[in-house]
Order: sequence, then C-alpha cells, then structure tokens
Amino acid sequence: MDFHLPDEIRMMRDTVARFVRRELMPLESLVIRREAERGLGDAPLIPPEMEAELQEKARSIGLWGIDVPEEYGGQNLGYLMKCVVWQQLRYSIVPFVLPPDSPNLYLLKQACRGDQIKEYLEPYARGEKKSCIAITEPSAGSDAAGIKTRAERKNNKWVINGSKIFISHARKADFIIVIAVTDPAKRARGGMTAFLVDKGTPGLSIPSNFAMIGEYAPYAIYLDNVEVGDDKVLGEVGQAFAPMQNRLSVRRMELAARSLGMADRCLQLMIEQANRRSTFGALLADRQAVQWWIADSYQEMEMCRLLMYRLAWRLDQGAQDFRLDASMVKLQATEMLQRVVDRAIQLYGGMGLSKELPLEYIYRVGRVYRVVEGASEVHRWVLARNLLKNGVPAD
Repeated sequence: MDFHLPDEIRMMRDTVARFVRRELMPLESLVIRREAERGLGDAPLIPPEMEAELQEKARSIGLWGIDVPEEYGGQNLGYLMKCVVWQQLRYSIVPFVLPPDSPNLYLLKQACRGDQIKEYLEPYARGEKKSCIAITEPSAGSDAAGIKTRAERKNNKWVINGSKIFISHARKADFIIVIAVTDPAKRARGGMTAFLVDKGTPGLSIPSNFAMIGEYAPYAIYLDNVEVGDDKVLGEVGQAFAPMQNRLSVRRMELAARSLGMADRCLQLMIEQANRRSTFGALLADRQAVQWWIADSYQEMEMCRLLMYRLAWRLDQGAQDFRLDASMVKLQATEMLQRVVDRAIQLYGGMGLSKELPLEYIYRVGRVYRVVEGASEVHRWVLARNLLKNGVPAD
C-alpha cells in the first residue's frame, strides 16, 4: 500500500496552489463584499467577465477537463487528481469551479445514449453548456425516494408536472436533469426516470431564488405540463435511482475535498495567529488550549484526507457502488470543517467574527455542507442500517 501521491498529482497540486495564490486570493475581499451586498438577490459573487477571464487562465495552464474522457477532449486524469484540485481551489473562499461540474459529468457519461452524446455530453464536457440537476422537492430532501414530480406517457410524449426547490445554478443551466416518478408503485425500485429538459422548454419556469446562508442562491423550478420526447430520457426508463445516488456520491466526495481545503486555510491562519499574538505576557502558541486546538484540527484533517483519497482511488479503479464510502467521507469531512473553523474563530476572538478575515465566511459555507447532499444524520442512519444488516466489511 503506497500512501504517497504520484508525482503527476503533486505537480498538479503545486500548479493549482500557485493559481490560487495569484488569481483567487486577491479577489477574496471582493467576494466578501459582493456576498454581503447582494442581500436577497442572486448576483454572482464573481462578476461574469472576471469568471470568464479566470476560466481562460485556468485553461492555459492545463486546469481543464481533468476528469473528462480523452474522446470528449479531456485529460482523463481521474478522481484522485480531481480531489486534490478541488482541495487546493477551496483554500481560497473565491467560489471558482472548473468546468465541467463533475457530478453531472459522471451521470452523463454513464447514461447518455445516441444523439445525447453530441447534444449534451460533448458540449458539456468542453464547457460550452452548463447543467444542473433537479431532485429536491418541498417534501423530499435527503429522502430522494420521496419525490412526487410525475412524468406520464401521453400521445407518445412524456408530460412532466411538479416542483423542485433548492436547485443550484438553475438559471444559468442550458439544460436541467429532472428526476421524476414514472411508476408510483415502484418508485425507487424501478419507478424513477431522469429527463433532459432544455432551457426555454414550454411549461418550465424558474421564478425565484432562495436567499440562503453563505454563498448559495438556489432556485425553485416549476414544471407545468412540460412535454419531452423519448430522446430526452436519460438512461433507462425507471432506472434513474441508482445512477442518481452514485452521482450524489461523487458530489459528496467533492464536498469532502472542499471541506479539507477550507480547513487547511483555517489551520494555517491558526498557526500564524498563535505564533504572532501574545496575551498576558505569553504567545498564544504557548497556551495548552491553543496547542490542543491545532493538534486536534490537524489529526482530524488527516483522517478525512485519507478517507477521501481511498474513495477517489476506488473510483479510479472502477468501483460501481461507493455510496457508503461517500456517506462516510462526506459526514466526517463536513463536520470536521465546522470544528476546525470554530476553533479558528475562537482563537482570533473578535477579529475572527469580522469580515476582515475569511473565517466567518467559511463558517457559514461549512454549515451549509452539513445539510446539502444528505444531512449528517441521514448519512449516520445509512451507515448504521448497512452495518446492522450486513455486519462490518472484511476490508
């Protein structure tokens, strides 16, 4: 068992770290200000022209299509590489994302057929089209099997009716992956189907965003007799649940990487402050409480890092079912981040609560991570249910 990152991943990590220092960290004060000023709106935290410039700079140094198959114009460098990149990017609070957004890429690679490859997968992989996925509903959050949006077969068309909430990037998306019930009797066991719904399709509306804690500004989506043909069925009719769960598992791994990146930043800030600040005649670094905060934070981060690397390695080896590992790494990493940033704020005192530092921003983003993509309590339940039924895995 080799626990060293390969040289090519280390080189990419260093490249991304330089990009973060030179291009992203100088924008942090702008992001903090724009997030504070947008109030109840959905104004992007990075101005669009600045986002486009960052994308071009990233492309010029090879930060493009990292996990995209070579036949679609990507580098096919794998999930371990992508995890390291995610982690480095989130050392900065600037919410810059390298297209394409991997979880939907994973689903599209798995499910696109025929003309869908050229119409959706290829332009998405090249960064020419944006997508989002619509799962969550007013009565179905972490329990995705409880969705009520229906798709019924009428006159050789699929007619979709329902509503979705908390859908990220919906207004920016060129197409939406809509999960709907096609057989109410079967539901998650053969009765849920994914559909590709293009922007501007009659009956599709995105009337409002939700004003949320942190950097998120998700949307409500309404589907009122939205008609699509068989060519818009993504994958097999009735078989959307398992691919959807694996797509969510990739996102959970991404959230773990993001959490580690932000925790790295918090730990670095803690070390700097502890070695710089004196109180009552002694450095904070000499205080046992501060030493334990730093020691505990580092240990917790390393444990999460190893869990994440193992999961990414499994995906790169072709694992088909990785839901339990994804639940575990998402649960551990997001809760770790909350503990680490809380200690960092405590160490800085009043300054830690101010917008002069990124800590209060990280605190709010981290709080969101413990809810989205499955709440912590749901992941504990999933893990416990599996262990009680199947026992402890052999390896």
